[in-house]
Amino acid sequence: MARTIHNRWLHRFAVFTGAMTLVLIGAGGLVTSHGAGMAVPDWPTSYGYNMFLLPFPYWRTGGAFYEHSHRLVASFVGLLTTILAVWLWVKEDRVWMRWLGVIAFVAVVLQGVLGGLRVRLSMDEIGIFHAALAQLFLVLLSAIALMTSRWWHAIELSNRQATGLFLLSSIRMEEREKTLAAPRDGRAAPLIAVVLVFLQLLLGATMRHQHAGLAIPDFPWAYGKVWPPTDAASLDLINRSRTDVREPNPITAFQINLHMTHRIGAVATMLAVGWFAWRNWRRLGRTAALAKWALGWFGLICAQAALGAATVLSNKAADVATAHVVLGALSLVVGSLLCVIAFGSTVRGLADSRIGRAAGPLLSGSMGQARSNAHLEA
Repeated sequence: MARTIHNRWLHRFAVFTGAMTLVLIGAGGLVTSHGAGMAVPDWPTSYGYNMFLLPFPYWRTGGAFYEHSHRLVASFVGLLTTILAVWLWVKEDRVWMRWLGVIAFVAVVLQGVLGGLRVRLSMDEIGIFHAALAQLFLVLLSAIALMTSRWWHAIELSNRQATGLFLLSSIRMEEREKTLAAPRDGRAAPLIAVVLVFLQLLLGATMRHQHAGLAIPDFPWAYGKVWPPTDAASLDLINRSRTDVREPNPITAFQINLHMTHRIGAVATMLAVGWFAWRNWRRLGRTAALAKWALGWFGLICAQAALGAATVLSNKAADVATAHVVLGALSLVVGSLLCVIAFGSTVRGLADSRIGRAAGPLLSGSMGQARSNAHLEA
């Protein structure tokens, strides 16, 4: 079977696999939101049955519907990822893309094992790693979907052509360094913002698995203060006045501080993404695609913050908390893809930026000079 530069159906299948992974993260969010993580107490079997043959009456046992549905969707995503990895290995012309498929396959296997160990060992800490790997896996699949698209292939072709342009032209060294350094100036901002988003998701997963989602039941204040008290007397008063009986364990100072750290991280993330969006808007103009995507990313972050507040104010309603999880994953994907574009589309960034437009005449003139020299030598 011949390898091809661009395969439309491979790209579509990668997009579908990524979309199903987002559905899987939503299913996992429903499991934690409904407290159904141990509703099916065995693994890899379900109540002693093959998980694909579990009788329907068992699905109505406690929260088994959410937990078992999560397992079935996870199995389907595992199958899709296996097909994707094989397809990439057989058809993809770029070696590094074939290995990305292998990494995705290893990641989905590891993810399944972590989910099983979470049940077998009944350890909340494993659930944190399980949730973090799910986010990274989604980002990987989304990157594969992006880099198998016709649009990305066009960017790679532009980069190769422009690399040849730089090698053939007689641009002065200082001008060349200035031109090449310009795109890097916009790479740190999205990378920092994406790291903050991922840390926020990691903190959120820790809160869910450490049962700290309602450690502070009010918003925007925290027990009526800017920073809640965590001394022994205050904690005793907080626990004696609790009305939520879903978490029988007492609230601890660690849970309160974890919750507050998550709130501070939300503000820092909004500022970082907002600054990135404003910067692109100013530098590239309102019609630039990157500026529009950055502004959309900021909108997702704002919606995510609003859902976080709604999660607290709704007393952690399952649908609201799950929407908060899904939108967080989507925010990470959008930011990560913007990073991939910023790092991988050097020439396209030059062409779309003011610096690129300013450098255009310089590049054109240099290319013309190179052609003239070649003609004289001939």
